[in-house]
Amino acid sequence: MTLIRCPWVDLNKPDYVAYHDQEWGVPVREDRRIFEFLVLESAQAGLSWYTVLRKRENYRAAFDDFDPEKVALYDEARILSLLQNPGIIRNRAKIAAAVNNAGRFLTVRDRFGSFSDYIWRFVDGVPIVHELASLQDYRATSPESDALAADLKARGFKFLGSTVCYAHMQATGLINDHTVDCFRRREILEGTAQHPVKS
Repeated sequence: MTLIRCPWVDLNKPDYVAYHDQEWGVPVREDRRIFEFLVLESAQAGLSWYTVLRKRENYRAAFDDFDPEKVALYDEARILSLLQNPGIIRNRAKIAAAVNNAGRFLTVRDRFGSFSDYIWRFVDGVPIVHELASLQDYRATSPESDALAADLKARGFKFLGSTVCYAHMQATGLINDHTVDCFRRREILEGTAQHPVKS
């Protein structure tokens, strides 16, 4: 039986299919993974997600396995070194934003007990489930992503506007935007979908 997937998935890109089938939309409540997605999605701004996805492992190596405590300590020399790394997106503003956001991330974590507790407040702790039937039904922002983006900006985060925040909420399962006929929608709603375990 052929599995039906969301219409944005390019079936000719196995890594994209794997991302959709294993990760996208699964609720994330672990701070380090949330930080990983924030770094990657802020790097995406103006680019396709697939461009960033293909560089994910390079980012993992370059940014100390997405450890916010280590990234927050990066100095100008480290930023200059990252700008020479061909495996990541060499945009000074985005790299500097990742360092800045790591510091802000730690502040929020300390204030709320965990960053997860903070960010899940924007959906009252429960994923929002949309009824999407086609590519045309997808949106770029929502009232929740508007509120999150505004709050993050007020807390000093950068490169995390409402569109990026909406993509983050989709990716990390705060919003379930799998189409109604996608096989992953049911798995996530039933709670049987899990993130792959990193080796």
